[in-house]
Amino acid sequence: MQPLLEAGERMEEGLPEPSVSLCDRISSLKSRAWEAYKTKPISHWILLVLSSAAMLIAFPASSILSRVYYANGGTSKWIISWVAVAGWPLTALILLPTYFFFKTFPTPLDLKLTVAYIVLGFLSAADNLMYAYAYAYLPASTASLLAASSLVFSTLFGYVLAKNKLNAAMINAIVIIIAAMTIIALDSDSDRYDNITDKQYIMGYVWDILGSALHGLIFALSELVFVKLLGRRSFHVVLEQQVMVSLFAFVFTTIGIIVNNDFRGMKSEAKTFQGGTTAYCLVLIWSAITFQLGVLGATAVLYLASTVLAGVLNAIRVPLTSIAAVILLHDPMSGFKILSLIITFWGFGSYIYGNSSGTKGSS
Repeated sequence: MQPLLEAGERMEEGLPEPSVSLCDRISSLKSRAWEAYKTKPISHWILLVLSSAAMLIAFPASSILSRVYYANGGTSKWIISWVAVAGWPLTALILLPTYFFFKTFPTPLDLKLTVAYIVLGFLSAADNLMYAYAYAYLPASTASLLAASSLVFSTLFGYVLAKNKLNAAMINAIVIIIAAMTIIALDSDSDRYDNITDKQYIMGYVWDILGSALHGLIFALSELVFVKLLGRRSFHVVLEQQVMVSLFAFVFTTIGIIVNNDFRGMKSEAKTFQGGTTAYCLVLIWSAITFQLGVLGATAVLYLASTVLAGVLNAIRVPLTSIAAVILLHDPMSGFKILSLIITFWGFGSYIYGNSSGTKGSS
């Protein structure tokens, strides 16, 4: 009773409440984490850890392998964009057991849903092609930092198309990430490869930004499909969409490769590839596997946790890719690029804070 009286006296006298110590805050976080842990079975947390690891390892590995392809003699943009969706059967193999596990049936395909998947597949194929141009002309660390701008576009398209809410923290994040992209553009001379011309570097920069914009649009349209056409967001439904979109993207990209005669060029490209045909095949195979594992990890994180955690992991993925590119590929890392990396990470943090605040306000 005495502490309540003291608190009342402080309020009447206009005195500030005593500050909470750091130890108390850590203790409170531990208590809440333990309570959250007890609400789910151990299998849930094991799957969440594995899914998070897939995001943090597979996506950077896929980006690094794309750059390795071009650095060792690969030239085709269509092949790299094709590889990004060639692993779609892996997702299908994981989808099939979920019908038995969850005792559900495949979602019926009507005309509207089929058209939606075809459109998303076409846009995904175009998006992969744009990113292929980016990795052909830019260091992997630079391309990864620029791709972080997809958060800006997904937020804006989500606001326009899906009527998602915006707050000051999210707007702040958009401005910060745009500033980071501008810093990279101003520092283009420090990280351009010797065999890349000014025009090619600019093309890579532009295609990366356009690919990020298209990625944001795809994200918003996918959300609309869940809300308007599917009316639900369960794990197997998310996997179904991923399989169908990747399948149609695979079809469109395969048509592009056939028209461009790139399948015929793969044999001669493999012979001149640094490391030989075996290295060439391994790069393409692991590119396909890692990209699909990253997609599966992101899908599982969204379902098992939240978009906020997916945003946190996506924020961590950007510096991981850049650091890995510097260590493994010896990418140039100037002071301006380091500054851009820090600012980008700050922007992600601001977005995550704004997103979590909006969630709390709406709950």
